[in-house]
This record gives sequence, structure tokens and C-alpha cells, in this order.
Amino acid sequence: MTDLEHLASSIDDAETAVAFTGAGISAPSGVPTFRGDDGVWDAFDEGQFTYGRFQRDPAGFWADRVDLYRTMFDEQYEPNAAHDVLAEFARDEVLESVLTQNTDGLHAKAATRASSGGETGEAERETDGDEFTTHESILELHGNARRVRCTDCGTRVDSDPIVERAEDGELPPRCECGGIHKPDVVLFGEQLPKTVLQRARSLARESDVFLAIGSSLVVEPAASLPRIAASNGATVGIVNLESTPVDSVADVCLRDDVTTVLPRLQELVDSKASA
Repeated sequence: MTDLEHLASSIDDAETAVAFTGAGISAPSGVPTFRGDDGVWDAFDEGQFTYGRFQRDPAGFWADRVDLYRTMFDEQYEPNAAHDVLAEFARDEVLESVLTQNTDGLHAKAATRASSGGETGEAERETDGDEFTTHESILELHGNARRVRCTDCGTRVDSDPIVERAEDGELPPRCECGGIHKPDVVLFGEQLPKTVLQRARSLARESDVFLAIGSSLVVEPAASLPRIAASNGATVGIVNLESTPVDSVADVCLRDDVTTVLPRLQELVDSKASA
């Protein structure tokens, strides 16, 4: 039995399977990574995007945020085959949840596409304005950069028109209630919401299979989640182009492109389900 077949069998037998993703799942879609060769932080000073600066100097923060946002999202990125597989797994209840470090919204976009059967044309236009909303099966650990949240009333809206207003000189951009819009992401120096972190850890503990996909598993809580899963008896699979510090606790480590591995895994899982 190959490693991939072992993972497929474990997923087929599991009551609770969970996927955890990092930047490596979105890189094939063209989304710039923050670290590594030609990472975003090579061009920007990450110290300018702290929660402390947002509080002290929201106007200056937003002036720099516009440039960062344009670098990250000036192109229209689409979910790739790996996003689609996880979205279809979640739709079909093969996966309990997709936990992600990513803030690009591509998991949500893939989930919307999966729920509409992948149709294009009119069906796509109907969901277009809602593609970055939160889906029940997706837990965005670091938030979603395609949204902003009012610091006073908590209202969340799409980022694009707010970024345009900041670009046109409204610094900082404000909500109708008068509060300041903040990117709906966890900034440097800001803690992850306790409920989100607790839910992620709970899912790791409850999982029978835990897949870590496209993550270096260096930054917390990323590194702790597969360890929690392994310590509670889960089958842990890691799919990443490079080795990680958590490889030693994994049952399967696959050094391959996520857009190649996940469709093959889906074929094996589907064949077992239909057998």
C-alpha cells in the first residue's frame, strides 16, 4: 500500500477528518507568499503593519496598507485544484473542517463554487458578491484580507471599495457609524481570537485524520495542531514541498505539489466510497 493509499483508507475509515492549510496551497494560484524567495516581506517592512501602529496611526497604517493590498490582490486569483478538492470534500462531509492560515479567501471562493456545482455563467454571477463570506466548514485562523471590519460596530464589508476610498485620500477610511475600518485579519502584535483558536485545537483533538497541506508548520498555532492530533491518536499526513519540524510525528509525508497530490487522493477516496 502506498502512502497516498494509506491516507485514503484512513480518511475512508475516519469519523472526523480535518485539513489544515498554509501559503503553499495558494502559491500555485499565483498568490504571493509573505516569506521565502521573493516574499512580500522582502518588499515591505512588516513592522509597519502591526496592531500597535494601526491604533497609534491609523491614517499612516492605511496609506501603507493600500500598497500592500495592491501587491497582494491586484490580480484576480482563482482557487486551484487543491482548493477545489478540499471544498468538495467538505461539501460531501468527507472533511469536518478546513482550517487555514491563509487570508486570501480562496477556500471560501472554492466552497461557493463547489456548493453551486461548479457552474459558470449566471450561477457564478449570482454568487460573485458573496464569494468571500465565511462558510461553516472553513475556519480562517488569521482572518480574511478580502474583508474589513469596523472597530466600533463590528460590521464586516468587502475590502475593495474601502481600499479604493483610502487610495483616494480617505485616511483612515471610516464606517457609516464613524468607526475606523480595520483589515479583518490578525495583525502583528494582535492575538488570535480565543474562540477561533479553541475551535482549531478542539478539531485537532477530535480528528481521526489530520492533513497539513502547504504549511511550513513553523509558526504557532500551526506547529501545535498536528502535534495535538497525533498525541490523540490521529493519522497525520503532511503534504508540503519542503520538510517541516513536525514531520517526525506524521504517519505520511509527501514532498509533492499539492495540486497533484490532492486530486489523486480524491480519486482514491471516491473509489473506496463507491466500492
